[in-house]
Amino acid sequence: DAVGNTVYSKHWLFSVLTRLIEVIAPAEPEPAASPEGARTELDEEMENDICKVWDMSMDEDVALFLQEFNAPDIFMGVFAKSKCPRLTEICVGILGNMACFQDICMSISKDENLGQVLLQRLCDSDSPTLLETSRLLLTCLSQPEVANVWVERIRENPSVYDCVCFIMSSSTNVELLVKVGEVVDKLFDLDEELMLNWIKNGTCRSVGPSVDDSPEELPDFKIVPCILEAAKQVRSDNPEGLDVYMHILQLLTTVDEGIQAIVQAPDGGKETWSLLYDLVCQELCQPDDPPIIVQEQKTVLASILSVLSAMFASQTEQEYTRMRKNMPLIGSLIRILQYMEGCGKRAVGNSKESQQEETGRTDVNEEDFHLKILKDICCELLSNMLQELTKENTLEGLHQGHLNEQTCSCAFQNLLPLYFASVESFLEVLREADQTLADNLEKRFPSLKVHT
Repeated sequence: DAVGNTVYSKHWLFSVLTRLIEVIAPAEPEPAASPEGARTELDEEMENDICKVWDMSMDEDVALFLQEFNAPDIFMGVFAKSKCPRLTEICVGILGNMACFQDICMSISKDENLGQVLLQRLCDSDSPTLLETSRLLLTCLSQPEVANVWVERIRENPSVYDCVCFIMSSSTNVELLVKVGEVVDKLFDLDEELMLNWIKNGTCRSVGPSVDDSPEELPDFKIVPCILEAAKQVRSDNPEGLDVYMHILQLLTTVDEGIQAIVQAPDGGKETWSLLYDLVCQELCQPDDPPIIVQEQKTVLASILSVLSAMFASQTEQEYTRMRKNMPLIGSLIRILQYMEGCGKRAVGNSKESQQEETGRTDVNEEDFHLKILKDICCELLSNMLQELTKENTLEGLHQGHLNEQTCSCAFQNLLPLYFASVESFLEVLREADQTLADNLEKRFPSLKVHT
């Protein structure tokens, strides 16, 4: 009676699934007094048993047994007929566990009817069901053998865009927002065409949670404001979630249409710049943090600085990019470089030990790779910003403490020789603001000495 090599009973599983069929197709019709469309509660015993199946479905033998018993078809019936949100959530959750196994995932993914029904669950008004649906989609999108099936299916279902935007812009459930963000991030990473379609999208459609049996008319969604709203919700509660949404923004900047979508918003991109500026200057890699913090925050910092760099390069005429407002950002960029130097010295100090173990050396190399990406992005933005400084900006930076001999030396050390023209331009302005500091820097960096 055991399922595979487990201690679980085939008979018990069979009986639970049979009772599940009876729940969605009762022998007797529902009482006429029950209002149509009313939600129903799941019987406590049934809920306990089906939850046990949910837990058990993480075992491959159980998942295969459920597959052989056509459990996905039973769940299709649940989605079509059940008025119990809890039951729907559990059934999607079981499918999500089953999809973790490659063969079952391929079977689920190739079922066109089931695929369409699952995408429709994204329009559900029940947050737990939305969470399990998002988890299932992410699991399938993470399987290379079937990812393209789901990308194509989503591309052909315009309602998915609206449902996802509705969740990002209106939900306060941080766990749900993170999972939906992971789905969007994966989709954009897998398929640039789909990302371009979503960037250009924004037409109003009759989809979304139903109220009194009439579909809710959704607003004219644009992708960037929805991403920003979700990022604001997750920023303080979930660092990993913030990382996800910053990476989505970074992916948008890999195409011209994405940059334009950011900077041609009604506010000209001011809201995006303000959020990212605040994260860099007020929350991440702060003066009272140890230098090692840059290791923990390297991916989110790289994403944020990449977006800021793209915006700065394309929006130099915007008020929010004026240097008089952005001296703290220059100070933060230099601090990031200083912390990276600190991490580099620590890595050198531990190099002998790390060379003893092959695995350790691989990890260090991977860390170095990500830090190099962060350094490259940081230097590019810093060089562009230094070129825009005036004497007044520089005096303000000196007064506020963002610029001094130590910070300027760090900036020059990292920017030279690649950004020689930018450093030389800044030094000329610095000479007007503080001749002594400029002379000291010239002595430390002889290549900058002006030849007459």
